[in-house]
Amino acid sequence: MLKKTVILTVATTTLALSFGMGVAAEQERTQQQKQIQTQEQIYGSQMMTPQEREEYRSRMRTAKTVEEREQIRREHHERMKTLAKERGITLPDEPPTRGGGMGPGSGMGPGSGMGPGGGMGPGGGRNR
Repeated sequence: MLKKTVILTVATTTLALSFGMGVAAEQERTQQQKQIQTQEQIYGSQMMTPQEREEYRSRMRTAKTVEEREQIRREHHERMKTLAKERGITLPDEPPTRGGGMGPGSGMGPGSGMGPGGGMGPGGGRNR
């Protein structure tokens, strides 16, 4: 009986640790993805320090109107173009457009798939 209890305890502990490590790894991946997405959303972020990115985000958060945010974006864009030119980096002439990306909630919704018979299984594919 003691042997079964020890084996069960070891197995349970092993599973719990494995699950915990998996959850921690997933959380780390999620955090890294958020960081990458955030950096990609700031024009020229690859040329900015973490402090500069945070200052830009803070200015955007505290802007009171859409016009004020657009002005901050335009000024930031001009600054990034100047830095890029000094560093020999090519950036687009115009700031990226707002929205329209594949953010949360975007993508294929109902009815946007291949439909019946469109796959590679029996009855589908190229050999019709």
